[in-house]
Amino acid sequence: MKVYPSAKIRNIGFVSHQGAGKTTLTEALIFNTGVTSRLGKVDEGNTIADYHPEEIKRKSTVNTSLVACEWKDHKINVLDIPGFSDFFGEVAGSLRVADSLVMLFDAVAGTEVSTEIIWELADEHKTPIIAFVNKMDRENADFYKAIDTMKDKLTRNIVPTQLPIGKESGFCGLVDLISMKAYKYAGGKASEVAIPDDMQADVAKYREMMIEAAAEGEDELTMKYLDGEELTQEEIIFGLHEGVAAGSVVPVLCGSALNNIGADKLMDMLIDYAPAPTKTMDAALADKPVAALVFKTMADPYVGKISMFKVMQGKMKPDCVLYNSNKQVDEKVAAISSMQGKTNIALPELAFGDIGMVAKLTQTSTGDTLTTKDSGVVLDGIVFPEPTLTIAIAPKSKGDEDKLGSAINRLLDEDPTLRYEKNVETAQTLLTGMGEAHLNITIDRLQRKFGVEVTPIEIKVPYRETIKGSAQKVEGKHKKQSGGHGQYGHVVIDLAPDYENDFTFEEKIFGGSVPKQYIPAVEKGMRESVVEGILAGFPVTNVKITLIDGSYHDVDSSEMAFKIAANMAFKKACEMAKPVLLEPIMDVEVVVPEQYMGDIMSDMNTKRGRIMGMDKEGKRQIIHAQAPLTEMYRYAIDLKSITQGRGKFSMKFAKYEEVPASNADKIIAAAKAAKEKE
Repeated sequence: MKVYPSAKIRNIGFVSHQGAGKTTLTEALIFNTGVTSRLGKVDEGNTIADYHPEEIKRKSTVNTSLVACEWKDHKINVLDIPGFSDFFGEVAGSLRVADSLVMLFDAVAGTEVSTEIIWELADEHKTPIIAFVNKMDRENADFYKAIDTMKDKLTRNIVPTQLPIGKESGFCGLVDLISMKAYKYAGGKASEVAIPDDMQADVAKYREMMIEAAAEGEDELTMKYLDGEELTQEEIIFGLHEGVAAGSVVPVLCGSALNNIGADKLMDMLIDYAPAPTKTMDAALADKPVAALVFKTMADPYVGKISMFKVMQGKMKPDCVLYNSNKQVDEKVAAISSMQGKTNIALPELAFGDIGMVAKLTQTSTGDTLTTKDSGVVLDGIVFPEPTLTIAIAPKSKGDEDKLGSAINRLLDEDPTLRYEKNVETAQTLLTGMGEAHLNITIDRLQRKFGVEVTPIEIKVPYRETIKGSAQKVEGKHKKQSGGHGQYGHVVIDLAPDYENDFTFEEKIFGGSVPKQYIPAVEKGMRESVVEGILAGFPVTNVKITLIDGSYHDVDSSEMAFKIAANMAFKKACEMAKPVLLEPIMDVEVVVPEQYMGDIMSDMNTKRGRIMGMDKEGKRQIIHAQAPLTEMYRYAIDLKSITQGRGKFSMKFAKYEEVPASNADKIIAAAKAAKEKE
């Protein structure tokens, strides 16, 4: 592969709902460009783009793959991006570097949920889109119905630039409305044929729609069109090109990736209509010192860290030291490569706007900038979606426990949508991801890549205990005689709620009934006591303890004796002061399309949630609520089910509240049973 100038590079993200055929279309492209000698198939696990074991097992894309191919003296960098919502972190990273998108549609299903979500993200980024209606050979495939769903559910001017010849199993080719030529395919090869007579009316109708869209691409063309003048072929091409680049027009192509029908015409369209990096980026940056953005990191147990980057400024060359301006450290850049799935193609240079890979960077993470030390450049990073599904995991053996921390940290490097926490209160290891599939794959990767086996276990809620009443003059006396020195400690305390502080201790001792040197031991005994409450062993909070009296023995008193006495007094006082169980309450923000409002609110009620207010944001509603954490651990799954994946939510800790009596009884009984088991 040669080094291509910026003007001859196309950085294309292949996106769609899961199963629309992105990887199969990628395979057709690289077959047509001579990278492979046979068409790989997802079902057979032999495609170039889906090469990770979890992808072969699932028959679905999990990681963004870079597949670079050459077509008509251009380089097309295809980013094959996952369509399943659990892996939308990959979409965020890829949208930051793709200059345009090919959005695939299943000819049977039309516009699906992930398509809508990714389309919205593309609108936010103003990313140009070319649409490809795939699987035209399937039973019940309907190009025109798919177009209708696109116009109904999506933004922008949806404009067919091709029409299919034949239907379902009879699909065999296409009519190109721009060139007004028809092609039939045999064995993936196109041959020009006459436009079928029975298609002439449709061809005329859709070509007129296309010309109208082209006219809107540039003011002079608009005036000419409105004056009733015919646009030349060159003007149509120019108008469409401008409309695509502006993100206002979406040309729609058709084909069957599996049978390699239409993939060649898509590549022609990408070269002619998809913008080069010089169109989407400031071309003046090409002459500046190098700056590259790392948009994806992979942890390979053999090769080490692999960093995928886009050259955002200047040119990237190998065998140099670059500066990570985020971490403020130097990084040795050895070889730089283009990629075709897992195959690296070493290059002497990558031009402005090109995408490539470098291995073994030690400090660099996804979102970091690599540049020269004196450039002062820090590129905008990548905003990743926040993970919301949490599970607890436990290592299977002592060996797994020892290796878990470092293995997880390497996966965190690779995946910015993963969170890892050791919860101090529950002593559990928590893993948070984008959904069940994401977490399951993370657990598989721990075992496969790093030999660490973990098991999901029931997650513990960090409950607390407190008191609703108070107790006065409660005694705790520890007295023990066993030859020689005995043990003697005696305290009298008041216990009351303290809503301002977690724990307050004070002493009001008169006349030295408890000597000054033992008062710190009493406080220490109290602090140790609040760690484990009397109801279910959860930490006690919001209490004020006042030491008011006690007694001591000249010989037998000790710090330990007073600590034990303090513990006895505290437990006794808690029993008298109406102890209750508290649970964490979360502030929850749910963002959903309007039609799901009622379902979300009634579901929140079943979770003991309270609706606190609502706001409108375009076509979406933002619901503010408070709900117990115990009901929210699996909310990511419930929300996906209720909204068909169209909703999102975030939550943060708000406060602790008393657990309803019926729930409290079950929690206390379960905690006691667990303790007896120990």
